[in-house]
Amino acid sequence: MRKFIFIFFLMITSFQASAQMFDNPSVWKSSIEKKSDTEFIITWNATVKEGWHLYSQHTPDGGPLPLEFIYNNQTDNYTLVGQATESQTTTTYNDIFGVDETYFVGDITLVQKITLDNPEVATIQVEVAYQVCEEVCISQSNLFVYDLKTLTTTEVQNFEEYNNQDAVVDNLAGKQQDEKDLPGAKQEQKGLFTIFFFSFLSGFAALLTPCVFPMIPMTVSFFTKQSKTRAKGIKNAVFYGLSIIFIYVILGTIVTAVFGADSLNELSTSVTFNIIFFIILIVFASSFLGAFEIMLPNSWANKVDSQADRGGLIGILFMALALAIVSFSCTGPIVGTLLVEAASKGGIAPIVGMFGFSLALALPFMLFAMFPGWLNSMPRSGGWLNTVKVSLGFLELALAFKFLSNADLVLQTHYLEREVFLSIWIVIFGLWALYLLGKIRLPHDSPMDSISVGRLFMAILVSVFTIYMIPGLWGAPLKLISGFPPPMTYSESPYGVGGRSGSAGGPASAVLPVGAKLAAHDIMAFTDYQQGMDYAKSVNKPVLLDFTGFACVNCRKMEDYVWSDAAIQSILKNEVVLISLYVDDRQELPVSEQYISKTSGKKVKTIGNKWSDFQMENYKANAQPYYIILDQDGTQLSQPVGYMPDIAQYEQWLRQGIDKK
Repeated sequence: MRKFIFIFFLMITSFQASAQMFDNPSVWKSSIEKKSDTEFIITWNATVKEGWHLYSQHTPDGGPLPLEFIYNNQTDNYTLVGQATESQTTTTYNDIFGVDETYFVGDITLVQKITLDNPEVATIQVEVAYQVCEEVCISQSNLFVYDLKTLTTTEVQNFEEYNNQDAVVDNLAGKQQDEKDLPGAKQEQKGLFTIFFFSFLSGFAALLTPCVFPMIPMTVSFFTKQSKTRAKGIKNAVFYGLSIIFIYVILGTIVTAVFGADSLNELSTSVTFNIIFFIILIVFASSFLGAFEIMLPNSWANKVDSQADRGGLIGILFMALALAIVSFSCTGPIVGTLLVEAASKGGIAPIVGMFGFSLALALPFMLFAMFPGWLNSMPRSGGWLNTVKVSLGFLELALAFKFLSNADLVLQTHYLEREVFLSIWIVIFGLWALYLLGKIRLPHDSPMDSISVGRLFMAILVSVFTIYMIPGLWGAPLKLISGFPPPMTYSESPYGVGGRSGSAGGPASAVLPVGAKLAAHDIMAFTDYQQGMDYAKSVNKPVLLDFTGFACVNCRKMEDYVWSDAAIQSILKNEVVLISLYVDDRQELPVSEQYISKTSGKKVKTIGNKWSDFQMENYKANAQPYYIILDQDGTQLSQPVGYMPDIAQYEQWLRQGIDKK
């Protein structure tokens, strides 16, 4: 069953809610120099990425956060000689803050002289805290540990994990190697691999469309017949394939440049974006189903085709470009879907996506050129190619309603609740099954007296999936498509037909404390940080801080797959206080509570803006889901983690944090 679901969702796996950190816009190095037995000079050098600026120590109060040096000198082991000197700065007036701000651009040098008061001191620790800005502002910190005996410097990565001097020493000794791996970095790697994998499968799907598939034997035959030697033909075909990859990767690079290197998390939760993309996917689906063809101007193809006649490697490059233009009516909707999905993740995701897509598209041209005998085993072009195209249209149509559902969830309008969404999907996949069985014909279908065995098997799989979804109308969890339909809590019957609040062992709503609500699986959750922390103090329990979103697919997957486990539920209901902060809540804050963010420089107007800014300012992250264990005073008891579908691993992480209380 899982393999079957995997086949259906090669085009509709969502990339919207994966974890992402900001790229580092500044790189720091530091050194220490001994002048005498008691005098030392510490130097910091930093390079700020082009377009960014970093604020000076002398930025006045009321403006952006100034650079600050925080010394671990609790026992007066040493004395600072004056304030750290700075290299060249720039001062300009900031209209937002109404102050003259002083900042660095490019290369930075800061120097601090220190006099030892205690000759037994072995190390000095200095945290450099600063704010670096472009269109958004990011508050960052670096921790440096200086060995006064060897005059070496160690920059401690992820220093926020360490709560005391012993932990820093342990890290330097390599005793906490298991904590050095950032879950966020791991998740980012997994996210990029997922994008590549599904983009590759999407490229393979595009390959089986009427616009591309017939061109394989034609193109390969051209290279093998026009080349003087077989080796030359193979070389030309390989260059042709590499040219296809180059063209699509350039497209991904352009999208990356347009959207920027940082994660565009707001894009994936934007009501406007989701509604626009819903409309775009409806257009794409209509094209695949045969209503019309989306084509680039014929003049483009003619101009490119004329250049392809030049011959040589340049001519082959233009042949690849001609393929991209001519096949656009089939590949355009797939490429468009992949690019917008990847762009919502930010970073190099569009480049990775286009590389995966184009690699699948180019490989057959190269392989068949190397082994031309394989051409004889290729299936002939025919009506089955249109069947593939129409099937992609049904998938695009289903995915379109996921984006409309995202907009509805963010606005909390309850127009597209779980039952309505599932009804739409059941109808779409049911019609797809009837189409595969030959009961429905669309504009470009050829008449047929019978269906192939392969088409019959596909019809059976689609029919099984359609029937699988039907019990979801009465409250079945439907874990195989977790994250795509709205959650159970967003439905006409949150507990299923005949169900009731508290039936799963959770507290009844009548006895919930102020500010709390019943979340997934009747787990009590607070949606306000301070109310949750106050309650945690009153019951003497640690806090599970959950940064989430109404339109966050991976958040729903965690709730459906992981939080549904009996052991996890027991922990969340009995051993911690859950605080779920929705970063895409569009409810406006009272005017008196709106403010200018110190991290982004933008006005915080909504509840979602508030919690997103809170996450970025305190945890230097903007991804959801994002989990942290805190004590009642807000001190971190665990290293934050993101999407973690392994139940045993998640339980272990919860236990490690709770046991530190």
